[in-house]
Amino acid sequence: MIGRRHPYYPYLEAALEAASLARGIHLYYLEKGFTEGTKSGPTDLVTQADREAEEAVKGLLLSRFPKAGFLGEEGGSEGGKALRFIVDPLDGTVNYAHGFPFFAVSIALEAEGAIQMGVVMDTARGEVFYALRGEGAYLNGRPIRVTGRESLVGSLLATGFPYDVAKDPENLTYFERALRKGLLVRRPGAAALDLAYVAAGRLEGFWEVKLNPWDVAAGWLLVEEAGGRVTDLEGNPYRLGSRYILATNGRVHEALRRTLLGLD
Repeated sequence: MIGRRHPYYPYLEAALEAASLARGIHLYYLEKGFTEGTKSGPTDLVTQADREAEEAVKGLLLSRFPKAGFLGEEGGSEGGKALRFIVDPLDGTVNYAHGFPFFAVSIALEAEGAIQMGVVMDTARGEVFYALRGEGAYLNGRPIRVTGRESLVGSLLATGFPYDVAKDPENLTYFERALRKGLLVRRPGAAALDLAYVAAGRLEGFWEVKLNPWDVAAGWLLVEEAGGRVTDLEGNPYRLGSRYILATNGRVHEALRRTLLGLD
């Protein structure tokens, strides 16, 4: 179990509470109904639940830690980066709008130049994935680990695509290479949960192109704390804002990286 003396434990407690607030908002609008709009294009949706969940999360976290900065998908950035929360109030909005039960709230804390805390709460399943740096990764209070599978053959993988594939088709090439190798690839539609599933051993790997910090910050820490590996497609350590993310159990990492780049 995570020790309460960990310096970022109070931030984890607050993030878990804030995630529960966001989940309640998701569920409320699923039952009541909601309005939706678009952002960058006709398939880039935003709903009342996105905006209200972010306001609720932001209000709680900054009331507890008023010196912290905040970066959210809907409201942008305020405050500094030395200590800041990075939040996606509803990852998988398109899924949410269609009632497809794969969406979550993601909350991370960046401090001392690294992600120190991460929470991903699956609204539909009620599962809570969380981690503190150096303390391992957990699902509903139980430790989780990446799988021990060493071959890409039989590995279950996930990826995602941009809202306008015609304008940004790069991942179609990687996807086709994986399929032509006979690999098992899914496209669930919520990167935070995809990463949490790698951490929990439900997937061997996940890759995507051009994700935002709020999409990956919490899940990145989950994978590493569960014993996995996270890099860019060149094999360099992942950094927030990198164009590519590749997260695996570590054992299939290099084989998947080479497959995606067409090196094997």
